[in-house]
Amino acid sequence: MVNIFELLMRYFKEGRIKVDPSIHHHLTTYHDPCNYGRKSLKAFGKGYGDEGRWITQQCCPNFAEMYPNQEGNYCCGAGGGAWAMPFKEERVFYGRLKAQQIKKTGAKMVIAPCHNCRDQIMKSLSKEYKLDIEVKYIWELVADSLILPGAGDQSGEE
Repeated sequence: MVNIFELLMRYFKEGRIKVDPSIHHHLTTYHDPCNYGRKSLKAFGKGYGDEGRWITQQCCPNFAEMYPNQEGNYCCGAGGGAWAMPFKEERVFYGRLKAQQIKKTGAKMVIAPCHNCRDQIMKSLSKEYKLDIEVKYIWELVADSLILPGAGDQSGEE
């Protein structure tokens, strides 16, 4: 079993996928999901932070870090099932620190690998705290950046 970070990194390093980093020219930042960082470290002995950043930077060379990050990052407020629960006011309140972090970077795109984090940042924090950002999953960023074999070849041959 491999996770999305390991799979994408393997595909990049083996040359199985190639991306065009010029597609994403806006300043981009990476959100560390609690589940892939602290929780994964505690449960499995391995947290994932550098991997997501490396993948993001393959697609987005104009990159800014949030501080603190990795194991010290601020939760977006949607963890622990909060996204699915009827506590929107509390969830948005607890996400205010994440919204401030994002604003401080000046980024126009946030990569959020976790679905709860993505939804919280995109559907709640960006509206409540007036963040002018685009939010993408890490796999979505890679898919949008792919160079497809034969895509530019008008001859029909591959």
